[in-house]
Amino acid sequence: LELNLQSHAGAWREHIETAYRIWLEPCIRGVCRRNCKGNPNCLVGIGEHIWLGEIDENSFHNIDDPNCERRKKNSFVGLTNLGATCYVNTFLQVWFLNLELRQALYLCPSTCSDYMMGDGIQEEKDYEPQTICEHLQYLFALLQNSNRRYIDPSGFVKALGLDTGQQQDAQEFSKLFMSLLEDTLSKQKNPDVRNIVQQQFCGEYAYVTVCNQCGRESKLLSKFYELELNIQGHKQLTDCISEFLKEEKLEGDNRYFCENCQSKQNATRKIRLLSLPCTLNLQLMRFVFDRQTGHKKKLNTYIGFSEILDMEPYVEHKGGSYVYELSAVLIHRGVSAYSGHYIAHVKDPQSGEWYKFNDEDIEKMEGKKLQLGIEEDLEPSKSQTRKPKCGKGTHCSRNAYMLVYRLQTQEKTTTTVQVPAFLQELVDRDNCKFEEWCIEMAEMRKQSVDKGKAKHEEVKELYQRLPAGAEPYEFVSLEWLQKWLDESTPTKPIDNHACLCSHDKLHPDKISIMKRISEYAADIFYSRYGGGPRLTVKALCKECVVERCRVLRLKSQLNEDYKTVNNLLKATVKGDGFWVGKSSLRSWRQLALEQLDEQDGDVDQSNGKMNGNTLNKDESKEERKEEEEELNFNEDILCPHGELCISENERRLVSKEAWSKLQQYFPKAPEFPSYRECCSQCKILEREGEENEALHKMIANEQKTSLPNLFQDKNRPCLSNWPEETDVLYIVSQFFVEEWRKFVSRKPTRCSPVSSVGNSALLCPHGGLMFTFASMTKEDSKLGPLPASHNPRALIWPSEWQMIQKLFVVDHVIKITRSEVGDGDPSETQYISEPKLCPECREGLLCQQQRDLREYTQATIYVHKVVDNKKVMKDSAPELNVSSSETEEDKEEAKPDGEKDPDFNQSNGGTKRQKITHQNYIAYQKQVIRRSMRHRKVRGEKALLVSANQTLKELKIQIMHAFSVAPFDQNLSIDGKILSDDCATLGTLGIIPESVILLKADEPIADYAAMDDVMQGKDKLI
Repeated sequence: LELNLQSHAGAWREHIETAYRIWLEPCIRGVCRRNCKGNPNCLVGIGEHIWLGEIDENSFHNIDDPNCERRKKNSFVGLTNLGATCYVNTFLQVWFLNLELRQALYLCPSTCSDYMMGDGIQEEKDYEPQTICEHLQYLFALLQNSNRRYIDPSGFVKALGLDTGQQQDAQEFSKLFMSLLEDTLSKQKNPDVRNIVQQQFCGEYAYVTVCNQCGRESKLLSKFYELELNIQGHKQLTDCISEFLKEEKLEGDNRYFCENCQSKQNATRKIRLLSLPCTLNLQLMRFVFDRQTGHKKKLNTYIGFSEILDMEPYVEHKGGSYVYELSAVLIHRGVSAYSGHYIAHVKDPQSGEWYKFNDEDIEKMEGKKLQLGIEEDLEPSKSQTRKPKCGKGTHCSRNAYMLVYRLQTQEKTTTTVQVPAFLQELVDRDNCKFEEWCIEMAEMRKQSVDKGKAKHEEVKELYQRLPAGAEPYEFVSLEWLQKWLDESTPTKPIDNHACLCSHDKLHPDKISIMKRISEYAADIFYSRYGGGPRLTVKALCKECVVERCRVLRLKSQLNEDYKTVNNLLKATVKGDGFWVGKSSLRSWRQLALEQLDEQDGDVDQSNGKMNGNTLNKDESKEERKEEEEELNFNEDILCPHGELCISENERRLVSKEAWSKLQQYFPKAPEFPSYRECCSQCKILEREGEENEALHKMIANEQKTSLPNLFQDKNRPCLSNWPEETDVLYIVSQFFVEEWRKFVSRKPTRCSPVSSVGNSALLCPHGGLMFTFASMTKEDSKLGPLPASHNPRALIWPSEWQMIQKLFVVDHVIKITRSEVGDGDPSETQYISEPKLCPECREGLLCQQQRDLREYTQATIYVHKVVDNKKVMKDSAPELNVSSSETEEDKEEAKPDGEKDPDFNQSNGGTKRQKITHQNYIAYQKQVIRRSMRHRKVRGEKALLVSANQTLKELKIQIMHAFSVAPFDQNLSIDGKILSDDCATLGTLGIIPESVILLKADEPIADYAAMDDVMQGKDKLI
């Protein structure tokens, strides 16, 4: 017997080890390319390849050498591109290398003294520049003496309010910033600081017009900070300057009005350069507006320019020094005006060497020569124009958009700009932070290398000892082993709870995600990383293996039992049987399979992820709730009281043999023998339901017979055409009428009877009316015209009201009474409402409705284009002159004091009355004829989807795409009001859904035509 028991135990151990795949052959490296998840002995392809062999220590970290961020000797400091701020960086570098401007900015007073304490700056406070000048001071000081390879200009960009993600017009930015800087410096007391912008960048020219008849000259003086040169049709810079200064003839319709001749005369007009600045900025107009597309485009044409530019032939006063030397070339790389990259080639005024400034990167040109060839080859041009040959001292570029020339002097620039002490201390403090950062990064690199080397030694030692073989073994999850071999994540403690079965042992179905390792390796892992529980040979679960075998046997038997039950169901039931739900019978095999797999499903749901990452609690609760809501076998014939349901259509009688087979799979299913009575409570409820249904039918027939016209919506009274046969009309809620019609017209069993009129919904909290007589007769104009189905009120005849009082509970009586006033003149009639109007609550309601109209999203408006300068007036299209933004009650509010409202007049504390004459009444009836709610589009009109919070500028862009009219050529108006504020939102402009906006498109105007009027108005000033 003992031998038999030992033999039996050995057989069970063999079966259990087979279920856990203990003795599968381990895989060999080189033969097995990826890990076999079905083999717990396969330890190949789990991430070990990166550790085996020699490893470069630089692979142990992802930290760059901090010395790469250090400024190189005899080089300049770059600027970080914050997204799309390369155009700002180029100008900052150009202005920084203007030594006179830099020196003047250093002389500006600063608030930095507020941050000084004793002999240094407060350590706990960071210096924050307050003005544009202070931002430039700090930036220039860092660019001059910082140890960093590049610095961050975000403070300066933020102070200007620039969008770092959107590329702006570089030329426009230059002009606006110079104007801002000049205005800021104008408040300085030091004249060297106050006048630095004018001294460096400001020149003067005059628009000169000469009358051909009398020879009179008219001059209009103007200052300039850069010359904007047209490059279309030109190849050389000198040609662009000549065209800028060329003489123009004013003839025909463009003749000039001469003050001396007192008539329009032929004349000539040109620009004369009167004085030139020290720094001459020449803007090459590469970005021009294309009227056909409504967008800007870039002119990618080559323009030649020389390093020496003699401006003496172009100035009016000869004899001065007008020889300029090229000092900077600003480049836009890209073929489009809306994308690309900005860089700058700038000459160091002290060494004479050229540098290329490309955000963080600074490159020194060889041989003190400007080199543009590389930049010109980066972007292919659509025209594929060949680059013209350039002689010595000349250059050609199709990407240069600004040239900066400096006045040539005999003396070589030897000026050294010293950084003020307070700024230098700020720079020193930043340099200290940078040095600390470098030390910290170097230490982190060293620590990463040390950790990597230690991990390398550990892996080489332990990976060779991982295979278990015939020695004692343990199980560890594959996921934990992969994370142990992953250098990018720190190794966490071992967590084996996710693979445990209900007996706190290793679940046999989890063996695919586990690996069998030696006890020696497991001891080291747990001693170094901790965790648990440890899964030794004792963790193999006999109970789970037995249960899995039983489930497999039942699954194989299920198909045979399914056929047997089907045959039994075909036979007629003789004698007693059992009730089974039809739905359960249709799906019993699937339910049985799910029940057999239920244990596996519970394990998967409870285990979640390995190493402590469990399923989301909310998700698991929802899944459990859904499972609880699913009906089990034979629960579909349970009533709410837990007894047999009364509906025989939902169940079927089966034989005892069939029920016995089914009960093997569903032992906990509710059992109902054929002699079991149905639920007594459900029978009582069924009888009561039948009685209620009969009662509801009787009530519906009685109410339908009593109020036939109200039910069929026939012969309804109308306030705008008051019926002569009565002086009183009653009002009920339209919701009450609709709900009552639903009850009467449909099966009464589907709806409950309406018991109350519910007039309180038409009254305010103070018990007053929320509507006037005028709003009832012509629909409330402030709320907008409402169709009949949306009208909240219904009119009732007196006879109907008597019947309503008998059939329903009346909470509030609302009525309108008509009476004649005066000496019995029928032309004057007054209307009295009961209860009275509550002005405060009504005004609040109207204001709320107006606010709702101005908070719309994706609503439709209409834009009508006026063609051939013809006005759209009331005679041709009267609907275009009516905007929903101007309501009838708005017009009433505009009436002069003392004029009474003819529709509904009331005095303080008096009765609400309406006094109208017979003629006004007929005219009033014509006004309230209901128009169609649908907007009828006319020719030349388009519908646009807009929102209340979008600006007028955004609307103009939509109109540009719809009508091909540029925004600056659009003249928009609504109800005679001109829409001109591009920054205002549509809601604040009074544009509401269904509004009609008139569009008048301007024709293109020549540039000098507009200038002619300006000059003639200023002739008297010269």
